[in-house]
Amino acid sequence: MSRIPTPATIEDAPAAAHAGLNGVKAALGIVPNLYRLTANSPAALDGLLSFNGALGKGQLPAATRERIALAIANVNGCSYCNSAHSYIAANMLKLPEDEIIRARGGRASDAKADAAVVLARKVAVARGAVKDTDLAEARAAGLSDGELVEVVGHVALNVYTNYLNEVFGTEIDFPVVTAERVAEPA
Repeated sequence: MSRIPTPATIEDAPAAAHAGLNGVKAALGIVPNLYRLTANSPAALDGLLSFNGALGKGQLPAATRERIALAIANVNGCSYCNSAHSYIAANMLKLPEDEIIRARGGRASDAKADAAVVLARKVAVARGAVKDTDLAEARAAGLSDGELVEVVGHVALNVYTNYLNEVFGTEIDFPVVTAERVAEPA
């Protein structure tokens, strides 16, 4: 059970959050509990949606972004995000189950995606204190400087949503996939 109220509908949320929640509904067809809970602070919801939208226009492919989300959810033990991103990866991006499992552990079968996910995991576990060799390995796999910056952005975005869900106990509204809290690099 959530530690703070989750507005049951868009209309139940603060008026300043209605436009953002309507945008989520238009994009996804539903308004997941994470967004309705975040709407308790229209400013926080706007920040979440703006950051997510900006990164969605970046260089990293959607499948790589979902892999990062899955890896970070498992670093932080966030079952809400593990469930949501497992659902998105399988049903919207059509990633095979073995690839979703790899992502949860911080890996990918594609070399460039793998480099991004491995780096993302290292950033999260080391709280940003990665080594020069970590960046060199990611570059050697083909990641540009812009993509490296986006990897860090996606880590930050996913840590934010993981923490929101963990702090407030957001009720999971996707098929439940329990996160493992796997902090050691794969």
